[in-house]
Amino acid sequence: MKKKMLIILITIVVLISGGLIFAGNYFYNVAVVPGEKDFLAEDMGVTKKDKLYKEKRWFLDDAKTEEWSITSQDDLKLKASYLPASKKTKRTVVISHGYMGSRLDMAGVAKMYHDAGYNVLVPDVRAHGDSEGDFVGFGYLEKNDFKRWVDKTIAMNGTEEEIVLHGHSMGAATVMMATGEKLPDNVKAIVEDCGYTSAKAELSYQLKELYNLPSFPLLPITSGITKLRAGYFFGQADPLAAIEKNKLPLLVVHGDKDDFVPTSYAYEIYKATKGPKAIYIAKGANHVESFPVDKQLFTNHVMSFLDKYVD
Repeated sequence: MKKKMLIILITIVVLISGGLIFAGNYFYNVAVVPGEKDFLAEDMGVTKKDKLYKEKRWFLDDAKTEEWSITSQDDLKLKASYLPASKKTKRTVVISHGYMGSRLDMAGVAKMYHDAGYNVLVPDVRAHGDSEGDFVGFGYLEKNDFKRWVDKTIAMNGTEEEIVLHGHSMGAATVMMATGEKLPDNVKAIVEDCGYTSAKAELSYQLKELYNLPSFPLLPITSGITKLRAGYFFGQADPLAAIEKNKLPLLVVHGDKDDFVPTSYAYEIYKATKGPKAIYIAKGANHVESFPVDKQLFTNHVMSFLDKYVD
C-alpha cells in the first residue's frame, strides 16, 4: 500500500513539474523570443491614421540618414540610423525604441531632437528590426550595446561630444540600466519615457493583467529557462537598482493613462535617482503616447530640462 502511494505521489510530482516546465517554456517564447504578440497592437505600417505619420514619412523620405553598425559583446551585428544636425554641433542623442519595436517608431522624437539642433542616432536594438539577435534582454543585454553605441558616437564625432540617452518603454529600461555601467563623461543626461522598475515587476503585472495568473511559481521557472536559453535571469534586468546609484540628470516621463507599464513606476524611479531630476506625467497619454498626445508640451519639457545640462 505504501509503495503504491509513493508511486502515485511521484507520478503527481512528475506531472506537475512537467506541466510547469511546459508552461515556463511557453511563456519564455511569449516574452523573450521576438515575433508577433497577441497582446501588442498590430503593426499596420506607415498609414495616415498613425499619430506619427508625418514624422515617419520624414524619417523615411527626407531625413538624410547614414547607416551605422557595431558588433555587440556576443558578436551580433547591430544597425542604426545616424542623422547629423543641420549645423555642426557637439550635441548628440542616442535613442532606444521599445519592446518589439524598431527605429522607425522613434521618428517623432528623432525629428524633435533634430529640429532642436542635435545629431540623432537611432539603433534597432538587438533582435529587432535590422539588428541580429534571437531573444530579448529586457534592457539587461541591451545596456551593454548602448554603451557601445556611445563609444561609437565619440569615435565618430570626437571626444568633446555631449550625449543624451533617450529611451521608450524597454528602451527606457535600457538607458536607465546603462547608467549602472561605466559610461564616459560625455553622457550628460537621461530621458526615460514609460520605463518599468524591473523586468520581474513588469512581467508579474502582465501575468496578472493578461492571464490572471500569480507570478509564483511561473515567473521563477520562466526566469530559470531564460537563464539557460538566453543567458540571464529576469532579476538581472533591474533598472531601479541602477537608478538608485545614478547621479546623472534624469527626466522621467509617463502617461497617466498607461495600462501597459503602470504610471506608478514613474514615481518610484523619480524617487530613487540621486542626481538632478524632473518628472512629466502626460495627461491623457497611454503607453509611449506622451509625445503624440501633445507634441509641443512634450518638447517643451524635454528641451527645457536638457538645456540645463547639455551645452
